[in-house]
Amino acid sequence: MDTQQNTALTRALAEVPGPLPTSGVIHIAIPHTDRFTVVGNHLAQHPDLSCTAVGIAVRIQSLPQGIEVGIKALAARCREGEKRIAAALRELEAFGYLQRVRNRLPSGRVITRTVFCNQPTALLHPRSPAAAPTPPRAPAQTETPAPAPAPAPETVQPMPPAPTGPTGPPGPSETPSPEAPARLSVPPPQPQPQLPQSSPFVPLPPSLPLVPPPTAPKPPPRPLPRPSELTPELDRAATAFLSDLHRNAPQFMLSETDVRQLVPGVAAWLERGAHPDAMRHALTDDPPVPLRRPALLLKHRITELLPPPPPGLQELAALARRPRITVTPFQTCDDCDRAFRSPTPGHCRDCREHRNEDMRTAA
Repeated sequence: MDTQQNTALTRALAEVPGPLPTSGVIHIAIPHTDRFTVVGNHLAQHPDLSCTAVGIAVRIQSLPQGIEVGIKALAARCREGEKRIAAALRELEAFGYLQRVRNRLPSGRVITRTVFCNQPTALLHPRSPAAAPTPPRAPAQTETPAPAPAPAPETVQPMPPAPTGPTGPPGPSETPSPEAPARLSVPPPQPQPQLPQSSPFVPLPPSLPLVPPPTAPKPPPRPLPRPSELTPELDRAATAFLSDLHRNAPQFMLSETDVRQLVPGVAAWLERGAHPDAMRHALTDDPPVPLRRPALLLKHRITELLPPPPPGLQELAALARRPRITVTPFQTCDDCDRAFRSPTPGHCRDCREHRNEDMRTAA
């Protein structure tokens, strides 16, 4: 009997947008409607956290408020032992995801509070609360007011400086009435929220990277590297390399214009002694799926992964002139088996002194 096929999986694979990758994982993304937790890629793909620490962080983040997340409580919920869980908690604490603070209760008892932050770098730049919208002023009545004595002249107050922050079109309350003196009412600045003294949040370690604001201007892209001199040999070799990329990586089918634009960058790699096979792996391995603009990806990798120039004759000569440090090896004493440093085997210092005393005594 033939092997039974999973029609549901086949149907799901057919609905994946774009061409399927020839190798690696294939994602079938089905949206969640209930019982899900949002986890950032800064945690899921953290380069310095172990998989155990990432899994423990996801487990803690999925638990509701007030659940005990100590070492013994997590060991009862997970298959890992207490030692691995304790090591994972220390990793999360070192990178700011987890904080354990000791608080003293009114009764005098000291307890440990555990605080988990799903995005610790965001605490370095807290967002200021948006100002409350000003309610619109009621429209003036159309009745003709009764004649009244002329009001006394009022002292014109200087306008306070405009508050810093996002600006926008003035609201209805900011338009001066033609029957009232021209005066703008500026709302008082909103006080920044402050944490109470008993708050469990503590300052994060300064080793965490600063997160630029979303409106910060992006730095200009780095220019494509160029060789010191684009010789005809380098031009032909770089053109042949780029034209032949699609044989090993079919996604990188380049046009003639793309090849001419990328030739100086590839020539800079060849000038620095890069091997064509190493270049091909560095520039074409693990491309995004689907790959929409292969020339733009190649330009980015050629610029960012440029190898350093090979050392010159002066650097090699300086390296050869560097004095070498001779390390004296360890030896084992023939009498007491004690380890000592000496270029030749024999006896340690104490045994030599005892032998000299014995010889003097015998003499």
